[in-house]
Amino acid sequence: MKDLLSVLKISVPDKIFIKDPETSNLGKRIVEHSITLINQIGFESFTFKKLGTKIGSNESSIYRYFESKHKLLQYLSSWYWAWLEYQLVIETFSISNAKEKLDKGITIVTRTVKEDSNFSHINETILYKIIVNESSKSFLTKEVDSENKEGYFEIYKRVITRIADMILAVKNDYNFALSLASTIIEGALHQHYLKEHFPSITNCNDTKTPTQFFIQLTNNSLK
Repeated sequence: MKDLLSVLKISVPDKIFIKDPETSNLGKRIVEHSITLINQIGFESFTFKKLGTKIGSNESSIYRYFESKHKLLQYLSSWYWAWLEYQLVIETFSISNAKEKLDKGITIVTRTVKEDSNFSHINETILYKIIVNESSKSFLTKEVDSENKEGYFEIYKRVITRIADMILAVKNDYNFALSLASTIIEGALHQHYLKEHFPSITNCNDTKTPTQFFIQLTNNSLK
């Protein structure tokens, strides 16, 4: 386990940032406070000027790390997916039964996130709220194809592939493993969003969770 933990690091594609925020106290403060500010006011209202005021730094200092708030959102999204992949590997690597492993994988990618004390400058609980509410804005753009070619979304795609591999381990002739995996991951975010904002159009609530729904959906699909 210790060897595995030493290999697993939360890393983000370096083309997303100008300077790695993990390399300085200012960079970590930019990431930490951007999470709280975006959560408070929303991505549309978020600006580097407001962030600079919050952290007591010049707006120009933030531009030394990220060229735009869009790139900052991509950084936060990529960090989240890398952290989620970390959870997937750590919590499923010792499970030998394919069905149990898939159920655990679905649980990990659909559950409500709790804070991880291993990363003190990032509140994963608040970051998860941003992923639910804002992450689609990181790729619903005209530049998505070119950014995809540059590798901006490689971690997100890797998480989907991991779930797809778990699906195929249960039923190796299933023809829609990637489609089902991406539906589970994106659908879970959507169901959590509906649960919070449009409860009248989802069955998910405090007693019926997105995790239960997607485990049932997957089990029925693989029969």
